[in-house]
Amino acid sequence: MRDNNNNQKCLIMKKQRKKILPAAITMLAGFSATAQGNGTAGITEATQMVTSYFDPATQLIYAIGAVVGLIGGVKVYNKFSSGDPDTSKTAASWFGACIFLIVAATILRSFFL
Repeated sequence: MRDNNNNQKCLIMKKQRKKILPAAITMLAGFSATAQGNGTAGITEATQMVTSYFDPATQLIYAIGAVVGLIGGVKVYNKFSSGDPDTSKTAASWFGACIFLIVAATILRSFFL
C-alpha cells in the first residue's frame, strides 16, 4: 500500500514537472523579448537628462568666469600699483582665462544643443 502511494506521488510530481518546465521557458522567453529592442527609449531619456544639465552648467561656468575676472582684476591692479614690470603678462593671462571660460561654455552649449 505504501509503495502504491509512493508511485502515485512520483507520477504526480513528474506530471507537475512536465507542466512547470514549459511554463518557465515561456515566461523566460517573454522576459527576454521585452528586454530586447533597439534601446531608443533609453537613449532618448539619457539625451534629455544630459541636455537638461547644460543650462545650469553654462550659468555656473559664466559665474566662475566672472569670479576669475574679478580676482584677476585685483591681482593686476596690485601689480600695477606696486610698479611690477610683469603687469601686462599677468593681465593677459587672467583676461585669457576669463575669455576661455566664456567661449568654452558657449561653444559646448551650441555644440551639444
